[in-house]
Amino acid sequence: MAVSDLMDKVVSLCKRRGFIFPSAEIYGGFRSTYDYGPLGSLMLQKVKGAWWMDMVQKRRDVVPIDAAILSSPKIWEASGHLANFTDPLVDCRNCKERWRADHIDGVCPKCGSSDLTDARAFNMMFKTFVGPVEDAAAVAYLRPETAQGMFVNFKLVQQSLSLKPPFGIAQVGKSFRNEITPGNFVFRTREFEQMEMEYFVHPGEAVKWHEYWYGERYNWYLSLGIPKEMIRLRHHDKEELSHYSAGTVDVEFLFPWGWGELEGIANRTDYDLRAHMNASGEDLTYFDQTSGERYLPYVIEPAAGATRTMMAFLIAGYSEDEVAGEKRTLLRLHPRVAPYTVCVLPLSKKPELKEVAERIYGELSESFSVAYDDTQSIGKRYRRQDEIGTPFCVTVDFDTLTDGAVTVRDRDSTQQIRIPISELYDHISLRVRTWPN
Repeated sequence: MAVSDLMDKVVSLCKRRGFIFPSAEIYGGFRSTYDYGPLGSLMLQKVKGAWWMDMVQKRRDVVPIDAAILSSPKIWEASGHLANFTDPLVDCRNCKERWRADHIDGVCPKCGSSDLTDARAFNMMFKTFVGPVEDAAAVAYLRPETAQGMFVNFKLVQQSLSLKPPFGIAQVGKSFRNEITPGNFVFRTREFEQMEMEYFVHPGEAVKWHEYWYGERYNWYLSLGIPKEMIRLRHHDKEELSHYSAGTVDVEFLFPWGWGELEGIANRTDYDLRAHMNASGEDLTYFDQTSGERYLPYVIEPAAGATRTMMAFLIAGYSEDEVAGEKRTLLRLHPRVAPYTVCVLPLSKKPELKEVAERIYGELSESFSVAYDDTQSIGKRYRRQDEIGTPFCVTVDFDTLTDGAVTVRDRDSTQQIRIPISELYDHISLRVRTWPN
């Protein structure tokens, strides 16, 4: 399949099947904004849930936080965002379009003119006003990252739970960046969701923990079905390191247009805690009562884009094949990130089948995301579930009324097995845990 065809097909599928819609489409749309439909909302929640399960719930050394989106300008002044969170902006004098200077080669991508203005710094933070008067004293900013909320709350979190480094503070939430040239579907948008964790460590152990975390994060994507040939780790050169970083490694995915960042894992040193300590006057050092040492922790930051990650799963999972001589479109999604884990299909709308199917639906939906479909032929219903990535279909037929069993169909292989209803939950649970085996 051609690269351009793949992207077009994924975008088309997303709109047709209710994953992602252009925002405000009935009004002509609003550039680089998207709404997540029923299946997109489910899948995005699954992606964030998988991250949360593995980064927070299963770990004793990571705790959650939910910091505010609106932020004091003092935070962004101390963090360096007001001075450094900029991109180089150029204008085309011919067609009046604006571009990031580092994304073009001295020629306007729209009209081909080389008559461009000199580059100037453009701050990407969204500014707003708090209160009824729009003056300098009322200025506030929408956060461009979730990280700073974890830094300014470091001491409160540490003391409230008596935490000892190494420990992490994690957050999932929306961030906002006034990108000059958003694009590539939901890869680069002005409103997006992040999954970030700040891991506070002794300065002497920062390099060790940095290596640990970029290995963990790379393996996480593999565990959820991203093929090895579509993912890589890329170490930043010294020249491209952010002002706060002593070392950064990106997890990159092979998108149809080339390699793009899914997640950055940075050794942020003590830059952020020191900056906020100096600006606020608050002591943010940690005192180790066992060793008697007082120090300002270094921070290792795995920062992932939830929306980008969902997009990567969709692209990696998109496939076309033939079943019984008919073309089939399917999403080979891991059960942990598929919108629905299972779909219950009564063979007909007969009341006796509907009653059993609805009971199975109710029982399974206590633990899994479950769809229910009783329209059209069973073959067409299978195809619909294949196309949206549902790993398992459970068919309730007339034999079910006598043998107490159902047919479970596997999405990828299309193989079907007969399972007693009493064993259905355990069967699906095992398949999810041991996927793809």
